[in-house]
Amino acid sequence: MTVDNDVVLQAPLFANLDETEAAALLSSMAEVSYARGATLFHEGDRGDRLYVIISGKIKLGHSATDGRENLLAVLGPGEMLGELSLFDPGPRTATATAVSDVTLKELPHTQLLPWLEAHPAVAMPLLGALAHRLRRTNEALADLVFSDVPGRVAKALLDLSTRFGQPVDDGIRVAHDLTQEELAQLVGASRETVNKALADFTTRRWVRRDGRAIVLLDLDRLTRRAR
Repeated sequence: MTVDNDVVLQAPLFANLDETEAAALLSSMAEVSYARGATLFHEGDRGDRLYVIISGKIKLGHSATDGRENLLAVLGPGEMLGELSLFDPGPRTATATAVSDVTLKELPHTQLLPWLEAHPAVAMPLLGALAHRLRRTNEALADLVFSDVPGRVAKALLDLSTRFGQPVDDGIRVAHDLTQEELAQLVGASRETVNKALADFTTRRWVRRDGRAIVLLDLDRLTRRAR
């Protein structure tokens, strides 16, 4: 299999499948691409398909009635989105937008449901992925209540580093591809407050800013600040 397929096979959708079954499921999935800024689906749309990211990043966001936006998650290669509507048919609960050029594999629910009936063991990893997403949401809500903004910024940077970080000479470079406003939405604070926290971290030499990337220089101190 190609490198792209190896990335897709990391998704929970393919857990508990042997090589032949995984290849058969993969062959039924269409490949689609979106440019940075394009929207895959909007909050309130009918959920009818599941996606697995091959390359690039996608943000999941929620808009309040007063126009404010909250960034729920940033997803990257090997991660899924759209699986919630498979188990709970209904409108999409978030808007999915490409924060970089992105390539995905998509599978309509009309094709996935018969597959799950024939391979019920696949449902458990999918439910596990949903449980993990719910746990992360609960942690984020708790952080909004109990953590200050610098603590939330430190935690967000560490979380992004576990999925998008690449080792460099002086630390871990995290190419998050987010604007300052999007990073603030992810933390649940104003852009000014988040920038102030990042400036403080930079002065302390915990991080170094590099465009739409941040190099984490002192993981120990960031970890302590995130608690």
